[in-house]
Amino acid sequence: MSELKTPYYLIDEARLADNLRVIDRLRELSGAKLLLALKCFASWGVFDLMREHMDGTTSSSLNEVRLGQTRFGGETHAYSVAYSDDEIEDVVGHADKIIFNSISQLTRFEAQSANIVRGLRLNPGVSSSEFDLADPARPFSRLGEHDPARVETVIDKISGFMVHNNCENGDFALFDDLLAKVEARFGDLFHKVEWVSLGGGIHFTGKDYPLEKLAARLKAFAETYGVQVYLEPGEAAITKTTTLEVTVLDKLHNGKDLVVVDSSVEAHMLDLLIYRESAKIEPNTGPHRIMVCGKSCLAGDVFGEFSFETPLEIGDRISIQDAAGYTMVKKNWFNGVNMPSIAIRRRDGTIRVARQFTYDDYENSLS
Repeated sequence: MSELKTPYYLIDEARLADNLRVIDRLRELSGAKLLLALKCFASWGVFDLMREHMDGTTSSSLNEVRLGQTRFGGETHAYSVAYSDDEIEDVVGHADKIIFNSISQLTRFEAQSANIVRGLRLNPGVSSSEFDLADPARPFSRLGEHDPARVETVIDKISGFMVHNNCENGDFALFDDLLAKVEARFGDLFHKVEWVSLGGGIHFTGKDYPLEKLAARLKAFAETYGVQVYLEPGEAAITKTTTLEVTVLDKLHNGKDLVVVDSSVEAHMLDLLIYRESAKIEPNTGPHRIMVCGKSCLAGDVFGEFSFETPLEIGDRISIQDAAGYTMVKKNWFNGVNMPSIAIRRRDGTIRVARQFTYDDYENSLS
C-alpha cells in the first residue's frame, strides 16, 4: 500500500466475513431478521458482501433511506426522530417500512404513509448505556413513546414496533433483564402487532458471547407474541474490521514523548472525542510510552497514549484499530485536514482503493 498516501481507512473483508458468519448463525438459530444500521456504517463499497448475509438496512434520515434502497437492497426500514413535510413523500417512496418516533408524527403523516407498512418507536425507560449523551432512556428523552395507554389508541394505524435501548451491550444477562422489563411494560401491545424490532447495540459478535442463548431468547420472544423479530446491528456487524492508517509527521517532548500524525481525532474519529475515549493500537506493549496526537489545531486532538517496542520516528506508520463504526459516517473537513481515503482489502488479499478525496471535495463541501 506504499502507493496510497495516508491517512486512509482500510476495510478488511476477511474480518468482515467473520462477523457475517456469526450473523448467519444468529439468523438461522433465532429466525430473526438483521438489518444494517446505516447511522453506524454506510461504506457501500462492501455492501456486495454484506447483503449476502443481512436482510436489509435501517436508517435515520432520508439520505440513509435512499442509500439503503439503492446500494444495499433487501428490506429498507425508514426511521427518523422527526420527518419534515417536504421529505415525507420521498421517504415513503424509498422504503418498505416507516417507523415513526411519536404518535404526533404518525397521525400527522397518516395519509402520506397509508400505503406503506407503519410502525412506532417505544421507549421503555431502561437501557444499557453508560453515557448520558447516548442514553435513549435518559430523563425527558424524546426518543419514542413511553405510555402504553396512549399507544393503544393508535394501534390500528400500525403493524409493528421498534424498541432501541441497548448500547454496546455485550452482557447477555443484562440484555435478557432489559428485555423482560420491556415486555412487562409493553407486552400486551406486542400481542397486537406483526413485527417488533429490538434495535441495535447488542454486541453479539464479541469474543465468547453466548450466541445460542441470545438466539433462544429471540426465538422465544417471537413465539410468545407471534411476531417477526428484527435486530439492527451497527457495531456488531463491522467491529474489528477496519483500521485508520496514519503516518508520523513530527516528534516532540513536553513532559511526555509526543508524536503528531497526518490525521485528526476531531475530523476522522470524532466519537473518541465526544465520549472521551482512547483509540486502540495493538499490541500496545513495550517500554516506550508515547502520546499519539492529531494534526488539527484543537488542543485536545489526541488519539491516546500507547506503548511501543521502539521509539517512533518521523515517517513511521501506525494502524489505529477498530476504526469502522461511527467514523466514516462522521468524518469532516475540520481545519481542512486531508480526508482519509477508503480502501478495501478483498478476501483474496488484493487491495482496492474505493475512494480518494481531493481539494475539490473540500471546496465543494462549502459555499
